[in-house]
Amino acid sequence: MTQSSCPITNGLPTHRERRFDPPDAVRSLQADRPICRMTFPDGHNGWLVTGYQQAREILADQRFSSDIAVKHMAFPTDRPADLEAGVPGLMEHMDPPEHTRIRRRLMGQFTVRRMRQLVPRIEQIATDYAEAMVRKGPPADLVDDFALPVSSKVICELLGVPFSLRDRFESDSEKLLRLEIEPDEARAALTDITGLVDDILKRKRAEPADDVFSVLVTADDIAEAEILGATLMLLVAGHVTTANTLALGTFALLQHPDQLAKLRADESLIENTVEELLRYLTVVHIGVQRSPTEEVEIDGVTMRPGEAVLVHLPSVNRDPSRFPDPDRFDIDNGGLGHLTFSHGIHQCLGQQLARQELRIGFGTLLKYFPDLRLAVDPEEVPMRSNMAVYGVHSLPVTW
Repeated sequence: MTQSSCPITNGLPTHRERRFDPPDAVRSLQADRPICRMTFPDGHNGWLVTGYQQAREILADQRFSSDIAVKHMAFPTDRPADLEAGVPGLMEHMDPPEHTRIRRRLMGQFTVRRMRQLVPRIEQIATDYAEAMVRKGPPADLVDDFALPVSSKVICELLGVPFSLRDRFESDSEKLLRLEIEPDEARAALTDITGLVDDILKRKRAEPADDVFSVLVTADDIAEAEILGATLMLLVAGHVTTANTLALGTFALLQHPDQLAKLRADESLIENTVEELLRYLTVVHIGVQRSPTEEVEIDGVTMRPGEAVLVHLPSVNRDPSRFPDPDRFDIDNGGLGHLTFSHGIHQCLGQQLARQELRIGFGTLLKYFPDLRLAVDPEEVPMRSNMAVYGVHSLPVTW
């Protein structure tokens, strides 16, 4: 293919014309220009990837670096591109062998077997919040009353974070995920949440327990500074993405009553439903960025060292060359092969935990709220177009 120009010349559009679909300007590139030139807001000429096969190849190729030092903001913002550069141990911004060393230490805490052992506790947490909603009575905000507290409590118990701190880490996380934020506010939020995590780690060193934070602080091959970044990443990503998929997924099901009816009639479709929602919604709003460390050719396009390569996951998961009729939400399809959890060495460490939480969360809502419906007009639901993790700011429901 030829190295064609791209109509996106001042950063990535973040507004979605249809609430569950990627921006039209990005999707329109897919058929003819799955890899095309993109001018970033700072003037850098990099690449935008919307093709599934091309994205998969790039994400699996270790000639592409995740180093934050070469990151360029993909959208117009005052937010510093290197905000997290001073926090070592953030695995999403690390390359082998450092990335391999930290990830290997954590892998045993996120195995399929370990996640299955957590099922009874996740079920109890989801049940507790569903029953609290029933006692309170309608209407309710599915974000504040169910999706967010369930996800936060699960990750707190797994990591060893006191749940009493949730207001603080949830608030800081939301600030750090805002696309538009003043530099000083962003730095203050990062300073606060790193301070919170550091305090927890000090307690774990003094009194280790059976949790992920304790596993890291007792490791003899991870530097103290690296532990801070690794635990910070787990805490933020571990609750935000799952909570938003759960809330946005409920919205999508309510907006597709035929699919919801199909799931209610056959709850064995729950795993298919989760995978299809992960594909169809793709809450990683901006995508992931890589940069070649040497000249690399992908699908006839030559990418040079230092060039930013933005893989737009929401579009990748709608590529018709991989997913027939990709804009149709169909729980019979199951969304198998989606790249929502990325691919290659940076594939999401907590993906099996997320799947269990989503399966249990949706199943609990089906059980307790057979007549669940929106309490407002769909157009009134506030979307998270202004956030790095997509979803809904609130979801007013009744039953």
